[in-house]
Amino acid sequence: MHRAKVIAAKGLAKRRVAAASAAADKHAMQNRFWRIDARPQGNDFSSALTLVEGVVPEPTDGHIVIRNAMLSMDAGTRMWLTDRTDGYQPPLETGTPMTGLVIGRVVASRHADFPEGTLVRAFGHWADYSHVDPVMTGAVKLDPAVEDLRAWFGTLGMNGWTALWGVEQTGAAKQGETVLVSAAAGATGILAVQIAKLLGCKAWGIAGGEDKCRFLTEEIGIDGAVDYKSGDVGAQLDAIGGPDTGIDVYFDNVGGPLLDSVLTRMNHYGRIAVCGLVSDYSSGTRTSPKEFDQVLMRRLRIEGFFSPDFMDQGARLTAQLKQWVDAGQLAMPYDVTHGLENTLSAYAKLFTGANVGKVIVELDQ
Repeated sequence: MHRAKVIAAKGLAKRRVAAASAAADKHAMQNRFWRIDARPQGNDFSSALTLVEGVVPEPTDGHIVIRNAMLSMDAGTRMWLTDRTDGYQPPLETGTPMTGLVIGRVVASRHADFPEGTLVRAFGHWADYSHVDPVMTGAVKLDPAVEDLRAWFGTLGMNGWTALWGVEQTGAAKQGETVLVSAAAGATGILAVQIAKLLGCKAWGIAGGEDKCRFLTEEIGIDGAVDYKSGDVGAQLDAIGGPDTGIDVYFDNVGGPLLDSVLTRMNHYGRIAVCGLVSDYSSGTRTSPKEFDQVLMRRLRIEGFFSPDFMDQGARLTAQLKQWVDAGQLAMPYDVTHGLENTLSAYAKLFTGANVGKVIVELDQ
């Protein structure tokens, strides 16, 4: 009997050692991540970021480890790669992993609200795994019943929230008004023009190239599109709403000289919702409107907005967006790149106009 107990105890000890070893192996898995080694010049990201290997860290108290399934490519993160300290958040430090939105499952947790297996979206890293504080990184539990997980980046994610907030709240668009959106074939812009239509407005978009403009008018069904790569942009803007009607709301993702062209065509008491300044991100320039006097002459209101400012409204915004998605009234095309190693080529599309819709990197699982 005593010998049997000893053998049983040894067997239990072996199982515990094996379990501990398995747990150790679990947290000793290799991670790949994109490290910021320098401030990129223009769109030359390959000389500034390096794909390196390391060990997946064990979560510390209150932290989680996410096995990333996909990464969101967002133009606004370009500002984080500069050395500007007057942006909407401090620049990311060199020698650290590149940050961005991720979707994945929790594989290790020391946070009671995010147990292992939970599907989440958070500001993690361009990596196989993200070790994050879920509170500080805005981690959100996702409904796994949504068939296309990409929607949590696009229509039901930050792009959807930003588009809805910018048109409805910051732009204060009213039924019957004319809404113009720049970068209208990008992830946020393509949703903003659709939302403007859903709110009863006339929706126009600015995009680069005949194919993008045709997609917006024929596939998405907006009222018209301005091709900034073709002909006289001013004359195209003059055609919006006819000779006697200008623009009531401008949802601006671009800034730069295009803003000057729009300022002189705004209606009195119009609103400009500044969402992004993509023309400035890679060039290092600062948008300086030459036609700024039109703000006074036309009594315009210009307001910038940023998604963290309305994070507390996420549930409400998602509910409205999901209602439109379920009704087939809100669409999003996806530009998908496979493999972490190809992240930089996907990211560059945002600044060269090579994409239509949401740019995503899907990782091998």
